[in-house]
Order: sequence, then structure tokens, then C-alpha cells
Amino acid sequence: MSTPKLKLFMGNANPSLAMEIADYLGINIGNSRISTFADGEIRVDINESVRGMDVFIVQPTCAPVNQNLMELLIMIDAMRRASAMRITAIISYYGYARQERKQKARDPISAKLVANILTAAGCDRVVAMDLHASAIQGFFDIPVDHLPGVPLLAEYYRSIGLQNAVVASPDIGGVGRARSLAQRLDGGLVIIDKRRSEPNKAEIMNIIGDAEGKAVIMVDDIIDTAGTITQGAKALMERAGAKEIYACCTHAVLTPPAIERIENSVIKEVLVTNSIPLRLDVQGHTDKIKTVSVAPILGEAIIRIHENLSVSRLFD
Repeated sequence: MSTPKLKLFMGNANPSLAMEIADYLGINIGNSRISTFADGEIRVDINESVRGMDVFIVQPTCAPVNQNLMELLIMIDAMRRASAMRITAIISYYGYARQERKQKARDPISAKLVANILTAAGCDRVVAMDLHASAIQGFFDIPVDHLPGVPLLAEYYRSIGLQNAVVASPDIGGVGRARSLAQRLDGGLVIIDKRRSEPNKAEIMNIIGDAEGKAVIMVDDIIDTAGTITQGAKALMERAGAKEIYACCTHAVLTPPAIERIENSVIKEVLVTNSIPLRLDVQGHTDKIKTVSVAPILGEAIIRIHENLSVSRLFD
């Protein structure tokens, strides 16, 4: 039996990333159109046959989150009803991932709800990058390939040749990610102990580890309002005696006042990926932000899934 043909489609969330992936694969983006009715309902037109095809849809569920999520769900449903053999959602940023557990009574677990909806729509497989919590993979009853952003970030820092560097986790929950980056850079590990009183508000309590006179790389999965990362950088300079501070993340959400905070902070440079597009109010407004592309790792994942090869090599 021959391998079904691979087809790549995109929603409106991050078309530039989708086109980079298509270039990496050496194929064209599938012919589709997403529009809205006058009342805001989303309409999807798939303008070519996908019957029996191995279909991949590039659509991170970034802002506007609900719009992009609904686009993805309707595209999946359209592909399923058009008899696609397999439908894989390439969700480079998984919205609602920060609502992965109950913090208090009567809280929803929205990350699980989104997993249920994707599966019900007809998704056969998900490729995600740097989920806020690895346990979200278990919310799905379909295969999930969880790709880390750390290898790309480490490659950049090796290329600029930082000397005497250590890696800092901005909170206890990110220690695994920070340790992975530290191992790749042969550096030490520093942990910032913080207390979060409410969403987007945190207080630095303690700093664990030695950052005296060192270049410190703070790593996180998401930088949203940049309060945590800038507070942590200030504490590392003032309390721990760090020489200079770099910051990096996979997902540059960067909602206001993130850019103002970064510009006014002690952080020398912020490295992000293009898992989601930079907001228009970010582009050209700061020289501190550098971007690396996730297209090669996502493109390689698509090839390996399509050819039924192991994806775990991409974790190395």
C-alpha cells in the first residue's frame, strides 16, 4: 500500500510560520479560504480534494485565542467530512494551557476542555511546542508529539559564545526546562522562588544558587506581561550579584505592558521563537527582542509523522 500524499493547510493565526514550514517541506500550502459571515461566524472553504490524504493544519491558538481555536476546529471538521485519511493539528502554541489544573474550588480545567473539543472535532494527532505543563499531553486520547523549545534556544546561545553563564528558572515549576538548558550549555542552575498572589502578579521570595559575577539566562515557556521575568532579572542583579541578564522563552505572548517593562529592565536581550507572531505593537518597538524560527523542527516533525518514523530524535 502506497503512502498517502501529504498536504499542508494553514489558518489565519500564523501564516508566516506555515509558509516557512511549507518551504522546508518543499510543498505548497493547500488551497483553502477562511472568511466570516456578517455576524462573525467563521466559514471555511477547502478548495481541493483531501480524500485519503495525510493532512496537517498549522494553527496556533494564540490571540485572538477563541477566534483561532474556532478556525482550527472548523478546519478539522471540514477535513474529516472531506474524507481525509489523517488530520494532524500543528499547534505551535496551545491556548488555555495555563488553565491545566484547579487552583481553587469550582475552577474549570480549560486545557482539558480544549483537548476534548479538538478530539471531538475529528483531530487524529496533535503536535505541540513547549506546553505550559507536560501533563497536558495526558488530557488527549489521541497521540501528542510534544516538542521542546530548549534545543533551539541553546543553539542560539552556543552560537554567541556566552562565557561564565548560568541558567535561571523564574519559578519552581520551570526548573526542568531550566535544567535542560543548563545541561546543553554546560552551565549552573539558579532558581527563583516566587509567590503568585493572582494571575500576572508575583513576588520574589528567595534566590537559590550562585549567580555572582555571572551571565544569567532566564528561561520560561511563556512571557506574557513580562512582570515575572523583569522582577526576576532585577532580583538577580540586586540580590545575587549577576553580571548581566539574558531572557528567553518559546512563546512571546507579550501583552501590554510587556515591551515597556522589558525596555526599562536590566535585561540585555530577550530571545523568543516565532511559535506565535509578534504583536504589531511589538514589531520595531524594541531592539532587545531577537527571534529564532521553529519552522525546521516542526517541518521535520511533519516529515517523520508522515513517514511513520520516530519523532523522539527531535527531542535531542
